[in-house]
Amino acid sequence: MTDQGNDQLRPMPENWRRALAVVAHPDDLEYGCAAAIASWTDGGREVVYTLATRGEAGIDTIDPATCGPLREREQRASAAVVGVSEVEFLDHRDGVIEYGPALRRDIAAAIRRHRPELVITLNHRDTWGGVYWNTPDHVAVGRATLDAAGDAGNRWIFPELTEQGLEPWDGVRWVAVAGSASPTHAVDAGPGMERAVRSLLEHRAYIEALTDQHPEEYCRTFLASHTDAAAARFGGRPAVTFEVFSR
Repeated sequence: MTDQGNDQLRPMPENWRRALAVVAHPDDLEYGCAAAIASWTDGGREVVYTLATRGEAGIDTIDPATCGPLREREQRASAAVVGVSEVEFLDHRDGVIEYGPALRRDIAAAIRRHRPELVITLNHRDTWGGVYWNTPDHVAVGRATLDAAGDAGNRWIFPELTEQGLEPWDGVRWVAVAGSASPTHAVDAGPGMERAVRSLLEHRAYIEALTDQHPEEYCRTFLASHTDAAAARFGGRPAVTFEVFSR
């Protein structure tokens, strides 16, 4: 997920108290940045998760009506491992999320509810590093999150939110994109890595349907491969990387 340039990654901004992570599916955050989130909550920061779907179309062998509630339970358990107690779902349909005003409005509403200084999302570009095609859901939610960070502060965009009691919030200072091929910042993965592994392991039904590899071995190998790849650009320390946009 990281490029191979020689530019050093900068430490993530630290002068914030509340973050909102907005992604498409259960497990998106665990595959990307749970080690960073564990470190942040350890430091007394508050992180809330907002998921566009319940991941109901994510397991071929389980019908959506059964899969959605199962993956919601796994996501809540996964979040708890890294110190996140509030997880909300926007109930867009898994696999066919549409970028547009409705999605932007729902994410802007979440930003107004939680009033974060930092917003986190997942790679919104068409590919993963120019090699693997990204999913339409990731692209739609990532792009809408970047846009909604501005929408949330403008009372004349989605004025119905103000009528619902959600006052504008123009306090988002950064949007951090996990899984970007062009990272600018990083968080030391060491302190939160064991919890990141356990957090990803909570998605056991999904992992067992995905691979025949032992679940813990799979989780540890996957996460370490990405954090280790960033070490050369972060003082030799394995790291969770982000592309950070300032506002």
